[in-house]
Amino acid sequence: MLNRLMRQAEQAEVFEIESEATKIGFEANQIKSFNVEETRGVAARVVVDGRLGFAASSDLDATDKVVANALESARHGDAIPTLNFPAPRPGPQVQVYDPELAALPTDRLIEMGQEIIATVLEADADAHVNVDLVRRVRKTGVHNSAGTEVAVQKAPFSIEVMVERVRGDDVLIMFEEFSTAVKDEEYRACAQKIAEKLRLAQRASTLTSARMPVLFSPPGALALVMPILEGLNGKNVYRGISPMAEQIGEALLDQKLTLVDDPTLDGRPGSSSHDDEGVPCQRRALIEGGVLRGFIYDLKTAAQAGVEPTGHGARGLFGPPSPSFSNLILEAGKTPLAEIIAGIDEGLLVEDVLGLGQGNIISGDFSNNLSLAFKIEGGEIVGRVKDVSIAGNVYQDLQHVEALSREKEWVQSGLLAPYILLSELNVVTKEG
Repeated sequence: MLNRLMRQAEQAEVFEIESEATKIGFEANQIKSFNVEETRGVAARVVVDGRLGFAASSDLDATDKVVANALESARHGDAIPTLNFPAPRPGPQVQVYDPELAALPTDRLIEMGQEIIATVLEADADAHVNVDLVRRVRKTGVHNSAGTEVAVQKAPFSIEVMVERVRGDDVLIMFEEFSTAVKDEEYRACAQKIAEKLRLAQRASTLTSARMPVLFSPPGALALVMPILEGLNGKNVYRGISPMAEQIGEALLDQKLTLVDDPTLDGRPGSSSHDDEGVPCQRRALIEGGVLRGFIYDLKTAAQAGVEPTGHGARGLFGPPSPSFSNLILEAGKTPLAEIIAGIDEGLLVEDVLGLGQGNIISGDFSNNLSLAFKIEGGEIVGRVKDVSIAGNVYQDLQHVEALSREKEWVQSGLLAPYILLSELNVVTKEG
């Protein structure tokens, strides 16, 4: 197929994917679904007269059609004469495939879901627990006209837990997630976190609107991190809409903040030796001591921006690659969480945020209702507060970070973050 493409194109690339996903779902404490989904297919990209074409199919016998469609697509594709598919280069040795995890029996997966539900119900018998367990085996291959031949095999495993508890007009919803690429027993900690939050939520408290200290848990910190990630995406930099464009080397945030993207970590679903375009992966500092160090790019956005690709091209079967983060690490601080909480006279602990991405995410403005939050008073967590929202601008608020906790945890499989304390933030409550 690559040879046929090369007869009519200056450059060509073939991407193959084969994926099998075993999905088990529990709803309201009972098993509800068991599915096995398979995806197989091939995609092609070509550069013809400096223009980029793309086509894909899940029919492995339709290669003639994929070739024709890719070449036809290039007639109307983006003009990127500087794009070059990568020559062969070695990538890091990373453990992302565990045969034991890939072959984990479905009975064991069901047992894990039941164990999580039992742990949550011990904390609150009124809870309705939904659990989704997904075990994948994903094989990809990249072949291009520059001689690159890259094959990557992964076996990512994830568990998502959603808990609903309804008492009269009080509706409590909380989420937790666990992911890995190697077999381990850390999923139990996921259930324990939910259980502890349920116990804390048994107590009710009130809060009045004010500017006050706000402590973000790692899941709550997504409200602060997501706008930053949009600014670090090379596609937004090239389009000229990132507030960080043209500011490499400048101090933009508090010097306590260091953010890196590291696809070389063993056992993480986001890790790999090469990205989905055959570019070697590497650890990349994005923000260091508050100073902007760089952005992430795939081949296309790097060519458009006139920079080198960073190994962050990710894709499925039916879409071309786009810049995507792997394992984001927000470096932790040195202060124990208990000590941070003990130093707050009155404040708010943000655990979960509703509507991530609300506000003007590109500019850094955010305004979010909170699905789970607790009042801190006299250096202790005293109870759950409802009908609370927060608002601010991350580029302003993250210039003054009071503390980062020593403790850290993975969030949504791709972010390792500590607790973040801001000394002052707008908090609005129904109480007024």
